[in-house]
Amino acid sequence: MSLVLSSRLQNQQQKNWQRFEEQHHEAYSQLSVEQLELFKQAIALSDFIFESALQAPDLVIPLFTETSNELLPNYQKLLHEILVRCTDEVQLHRILRRFRLQQMVKIAIDDLLFSVSLDCSLLRLSSLADALILSSLAWLTAFCEDKWGVPKNAQGEQQKLLVYGMGKLGGKELNFSSDIDLIFTYPESGETVGCRRSIDNQLFFTRLAQKLIASLHQVTCDGFVYRVDMRLRPFGDSGPLVLTFNAMEHYYQEQGRDWERYAMLKARVIGEGFYHQQLSNMLRPFVYRRYIDFSVIDSLRGMKMMIAQEVRRKQLINNIKLGAGGIREIEFIVQVFQLIRGGRVKELQQRNLLTVLPELVISGEISAETQQTLEQAYRFLRRVENIIQALADKQTQTLPDTPLDQERILAVLAINSWEEFTTILTAHMNNVHQEFQQLIGVESPNHEAADEHWVTLWHSRWSDEESITWLAQDDQTWDSAKVWTAINDFREECNKRSLGSRGRQVLDKLIPLLLCRLQKTTKADVVLTRVLIVFSKIITRTAYLELLFENEGALKQLLHLCQASSWVAEYIAKYPILLDELIDPKLLHNPPQLSAYALELRERMLRIPEEDLEAQMEALRQFKQSQQLRIAAADIAEVLPVAKVSDHLTALAQAIIDEGITLAWQQLSSRYGVPKTCLNEDKGKGFGVIAYGKTGGIELGYSSDLDLVFTHHSERDEVTTGQVDGSRVIAASQFYMKLAQRIMHIFNTRMNSGILYELDMRLRPSGNSGLLVVHLNTFGKYQEEDAWTWEHQALVRARMIYGNDELKAQFTAIRHNILSRVRELDTLKQDVTSMRDKMRAHLDSSNEELLDIKQGQGGLVDIEFLGQYLVLANSHEHANLMKNSDNLSIFKALKQAGIINEQEQTLLSDTYQQLRALGHHATMQNEKQCISRSYSAQPELVSKLWAKFLT
Repeated sequence: MSLVLSSRLQNQQQKNWQRFEEQHHEAYSQLSVEQLELFKQAIALSDFIFESALQAPDLVIPLFTETSNELLPNYQKLLHEILVRCTDEVQLHRILRRFRLQQMVKIAIDDLLFSVSLDCSLLRLSSLADALILSSLAWLTAFCEDKWGVPKNAQGEQQKLLVYGMGKLGGKELNFSSDIDLIFTYPESGETVGCRRSIDNQLFFTRLAQKLIASLHQVTCDGFVYRVDMRLRPFGDSGPLVLTFNAMEHYYQEQGRDWERYAMLKARVIGEGFYHQQLSNMLRPFVYRRYIDFSVIDSLRGMKMMIAQEVRRKQLINNIKLGAGGIREIEFIVQVFQLIRGGRVKELQQRNLLTVLPELVISGEISAETQQTLEQAYRFLRRVENIIQALADKQTQTLPDTPLDQERILAVLAINSWEEFTTILTAHMNNVHQEFQQLIGVESPNHEAADEHWVTLWHSRWSDEESITWLAQDDQTWDSAKVWTAINDFREECNKRSLGSRGRQVLDKLIPLLLCRLQKTTKADVVLTRVLIVFSKIITRTAYLELLFENEGALKQLLHLCQASSWVAEYIAKYPILLDELIDPKLLHNPPQLSAYALELRERMLRIPEEDLEAQMEALRQFKQSQQLRIAAADIAEVLPVAKVSDHLTALAQAIIDEGITLAWQQLSSRYGVPKTCLNEDKGKGFGVIAYGKTGGIELGYSSDLDLVFTHHSERDEVTTGQVDGSRVIAASQFYMKLAQRIMHIFNTRMNSGILYELDMRLRPSGNSGLLVVHLNTFGKYQEEDAWTWEHQALVRARMIYGNDELKAQFTAIRHNILSRVRELDTLKQDVTSMRDKMRAHLDSSNEELLDIKQGQGGLVDIEFLGQYLVLANSHEHANLMKNSDNLSIFKALKQAGIINEQEQTLLSDTYQQLRALGHHATMQNEKQCISRSYSAQPELVSKLWAKFLT
């Protein structure tokens, strides 16, 4: 078959052929004239085929001389014949990669030149993946058994590692350049036999699984086989790499979530064997409920919102998977019926979408016309997806924007123009989206017709006086002049911006609706000004305007938040992506448990490719922003008092710190291995984070920096394990320095969504001139010999928020040793008051009428310094003073030790909480952190208490 190539493709063909001929002028001598012409067309149509031919002509050229018309080669047999001669892991990696390259080029050639059917192509891609996984597993199993013995259960039965293929691999619908999602399991616990030293089955299968992942995932000079994603396994990245059958069953029964039910719909145990059916039967009840499961509809609606948010967040244009009417919507339509009815209708308990579709017609769930619409669209979209990915072997579902790649697609599909192609594509996607909305879409709420009164005003071109008079009708309580100024200024701004016709249409409906709602709002002029600040940031982003118009609850929630806090209004304006969070008001008034932030973040990070650091960094920022908005909303609704707000903000920060360290660790360990002591599971990462100040005292605010110190406890002359082949070994201390730098990069880099947190590292030994990460022994020695008094004050408010048990115990010992010193009180008083006077001289903004809440006399810092002085002065006699790092607990401990009386404890605690609440309120309204001196006499009483102890 010969394709018609455009002049641009003919030029590309000539260019690629010339380059190939220069490098491999004898490699194609065996090709006939007709075969050579096909080869030239193939290297013009696909950069992947061209680069593969340059890299390995001995593998690619023979593909054009083959005469076999076998639709589905026996990949496993072919691989087995080669692997019989394999002697080590390096050779295994090379064989797998070269075999994968050759077979993927063959599939690409058949797809692009011979228009092999979609069903055949998907089956080939999935069968190839199965064969590569199973062949590698078989070779590595024998290798590991020879090294560590044969794993057996208590009854002496041999145990095997089973591999779950998830997603499209499970459904035998793998696309051309897909990641593979895997889960590993084995039947029963036990230990190995037949070797000098037996090991536990769990350890054996963990090592085997690690080797299997490396054989597929690791990039060598021959490339890689598949990007392997293990984050769908129970407990995600924090869970064990392999689990027994019982542990798997227990997890899904006790903790399995809705998204995991979706994931398990397509899960397939790769290969055949004694245990395979047993495992499938065991987990089926988790996926398919015996009763008709309409509860899944709510979950689907939530997931539908997540798709819309994902498209908005990533600004996905021309994405045939995630866009409206794309592949994902077809999958959702099928999967929702499987989950609702699959427990009763056994025929729906299948993994392949094209197999399930006709069964949905038979069971009466959809019409034959709907099936035809969805199937035709699915086949077209999946075909286009495979073509796009075969161009360069890249995992993408976005239509190319270069004329060359567009013409490649047209040539393969035999379509005359890009306009004709987009017309066909748009028709398919529109049809799918219409079916999606009809079958499982959520109808937009019916808006009350916007009062023509406000429509008239918005479209008017009246004088200021006429407009203000119009606004003053009906006894409105707002300041009509201010309201009109805000509306008019916003309208003028809109006229200068490029909204597009759709955006202007939505805005023309949204503004009158907004004014309708504001009639019932107090401080309407203030609220309007704040809301329009948000609108000014999104007027060119029609999706957000539509969200606020179509979702009445979201608009109502925005008004509520803007009325309560100018800080929240500006926060949403700064990060408009947060508007997505307004869809479900229940979430905004129901903050998670403190322990849930880490789990929720882990789930959020699961679906981001490990190698995409930029996407991971954006996800961390978006998570922080969305969770801070939830906390602020609960704060405004008075669900959370100030102290609890700080608890939540601190728990959120700690979850993000944990995740940031995990990301940095993953990147470095893939390049250098890990410090050798970290191979001992008890050692963890051997890395610790000490939190000072508000983080240490569990008193973070919305805009707080994080005062941190990084430590490690590697051994002298310790090095990393290096890569699998032992290369790129570095000193452990250098590894931890690079880890600290990578963490700083993850947190401090300014991206579209801003920085994550400002990390302040000035409290580390020797301050900014010191090392970014220090050995814990060095930290202890510095505190013992070189630290200033103010650094010991800071240690009062310090705690280790990340690290293994050994690190935490060492830090606690160092902290207690320093704080419990016997100090010369006059010197201590002089040091504390001198530092306080220096701070006040530089930072206090008080005047005759106003008191600086933080730095003024009797303010927050005075209270903190007083508490720190008393801890340093008395801890040698009262160890309980060192137990906690938060101020309220410190005051309580001082009272219990008899150092202050109950009245003084009450004064310090009440004043501290009152001033924090006032400062918090000022932050929420973007006001100066000051109060009138006449507001309270308590700061004066604090000053008297200061004088009692420190003068």
